[in-house]
Amino acid sequence: MGGDFFILPVDSCVYCVYTVYIAYEQFRLQGGTRQLYISNSGQEPIYAQITRQIKAKILNGELQQGDALPSIRLLAKELRISVITTKRAYEDLEADGFITTMPGRGSFVAPQNPALHREESLKQMEEHLQHAIDAARRGGITKDEVRETLDLLWEES
Repeated sequence: MGGDFFILPVDSCVYCVYTVYIAYEQFRLQGGTRQLYISNSGQEPIYAQITRQIKAKILNGELQQGDALPSIRLLAKELRISVITTKRAYEDLEADGFITTMPGRGSFVAPQNPALHREESLKQMEEHLQHAIDAARRGGITKDEVRETLDLLWEES
């Protein structure tokens, strides 16, 4: 077969493809398009992903006091998830003081308590710092080196 090459028909080849379903959906709220990224492949439950992302949007000011959230049924439909999952996320957001739900009217971003914002920011910071400490320990980095790095980063920002 000198300079010839061999071509296998596509149907005789076996390909193992692992796909991860990641739902990217948009939903409309007052003030424009908002996006939620939902993955069913990770360790975090879907209701927790929704809760985390809506909290983040409230904390960073993307969602303001009084902004309407989509109804539980509409969000479930648009994200292609169970109404029970969406209901759980909204209940958690309400229990944490981020939204208020008015029967027959819907769910809205609640007036924000500065102490609540601070507590949520502290919680997020602790999680990030724990990851940094774990990485430092794995890399043999000392506590003093971590402090020095933190001081440098603090001054630069």
